[in-house]
Amino acid sequence: MSLLAGCLLATVAPRPAQAAERPVPQSEPAAGAPSRIALWPAGTVPGEPRRPTVPNVIERSDNPALPDRYIDNVSAPYLVAYRPAHPNGTALLVIPGGGYQRIVLDKEGTALVPAFVEQGGVTLFVLRYRLPAGREDRQAALADAQRALRVIRAGAAQWQLDPARIGVMGFSAGGHVAARLSTGFATVLPGSGDTVDAVSARPDFSLLVYPVIDMGAHAHSGSRTRLLGQRPTPALEQQYSMQAQVSAQTPPTFLVHAQDDTVVSVHNSLLYYQALLAAGVPSEMHLFAHGGHGFGVRLPASSPTAQWPSLALRWMQAQTTGSAP
Repeated sequence: MSLLAGCLLATVAPRPAQAAERPVPQSEPAAGAPSRIALWPAGTVPGEPRRPTVPNVIERSDNPALPDRYIDNVSAPYLVAYRPAHPNGTALLVIPGGGYQRIVLDKEGTALVPAFVEQGGVTLFVLRYRLPAGREDRQAALADAQRALRVIRAGAAQWQLDPARIGVMGFSAGGHVAARLSTGFATVLPGSGDTVDAVSARPDFSLLVYPVIDMGAHAHSGSRTRLLGQRPTPALEQQYSMQAQVSAQTPPTFLVHAQDDTVVSVHNSLLYYQALLAAGVPSEMHLFAHGGHGFGVRLPASSPTAQWPSLALRWMQAQTTGSAP
């Protein structure tokens, strides 16, 4: 079965039983492949050694129709592009979750292709970013997100994109990274010194799906510990609580969460929405009674929560001009 066929089935099938984890490094596009886009010139990733580490790619599913890979140990970040046959000019930088411990590649990556790429005409760029483990720099993931948005915008003509229609979509801890980009796109961080550094990193719109937002009372403990350490100070918690960083310059935002999420409390989305409202940022929030955490697009078609991709596409269309998704 082809990957895309498997992704299509994944939109309506239940989660697979978990299999023994096994390495599948050959499942990623090879360096130099057209769909794999390095973020930084070789050997120039800020704060990283010139010789990159070899990432681990692990498969957790034994069902080929429902792949569930994750990647970690990334020191040379890159994007994997999924391009529609007829691009509508809109792009999404996709930042999957994984609790700042790993980056899931399928349920919040390849599984999006049928709805967003094939049906919606949106070009997706899925980010493999640096995680905080083994790094003193807590800003590495934000630096990668900034650079990714700049790379996409700088290459807009090549990919048949409108540079004013480039958004970000983040899931879970990837939602925290996406919110950091949405509120901290102008944060000055080390770059590569090339012309891409001068391109705006501000997303034109932001979609946050069951996002980690708060680092205080409603924090996802694993994400907080991996990013901030075992005993973060109140000031550090405040700095990385994204509701405290919202301003009038934060892009229009679309939020999705399930009330029965026991991993990342729905209060994370509520706090962010309240901050957006106070700042006058146009926003839309969809709270569903059921769905739990980490559902991505792998929901039964009968579930009300399964509506969120079509709602998101319509909302994105309303943020932009031109042809409908």
